[in-house]
Amino acid sequence: MELYDTEEQQVEAIKDWWKENGKSVILGAVVGLGGLFGWRYYQDSVTAAQESASESYTKAVQQLADNDADGKAALQSFIDANKDTQYAVLAALQLAKVQVEASEFDQALAQLEWAKSATEDQALTSVIAFRIARLKLEQGNFDAALAELSAISDETWAGRVAELKGDILLRKGDSESAYTAYVEAQQAEDASQTLQMKLDDLAK
Repeated sequence: MELYDTEEQQVEAIKDWWKENGKSVILGAVVGLGGLFGWRYYQDSVTAAQESASESYTKAVQQLADNDADGKAALQSFIDANKDTQYAVLAALQLAKVQVEASEFDQALAQLEWAKSATEDQALTSVIAFRIARLKLEQGNFDAALAELSAISDETWAGRVAELKGDILLRKGDSESAYTAYVEAQQAEDASQTLQMKLDDLAK
């Protein structure tokens, strides 16, 4: 670093430095401030979009809950318009539930398959895979149901997965393997109260 003997020399040095670097400093400041305001605008836009999606989701689900004649169509429209949000995934789960209740199994399965592909949330993925497995069991597609269950690795689902596996194997006619699955389910933390009855029925 150079040392300057007088204040005038310092001023001249500053002027010279500014001539050489002033434009770069100004440009950097403009870019920096632009980036800051741009980022804030982006965040505000994202927040506004999320709030709008949340409000629309609530209205669509309420319309479905009110047994509105157009409820399913309204919820499907919401899903189509918000496919990049997790609200659309939740809406698909709601719609699939209503479709199952109406015995529209193929449509419900399509909703669940889409929801599974549209989320990276591990908790949601487990819920969706479990529902797909149950639906495939109802359709008599036993091997596909077992394959879907095998993809659930979350330990908190161990009991429910093993119990449903037992149900599937029992429907397939493999009572011995079903009994083994029920015993495994009974040892899990999330074991259901119906397991003992299922084991007792198989033991008869």
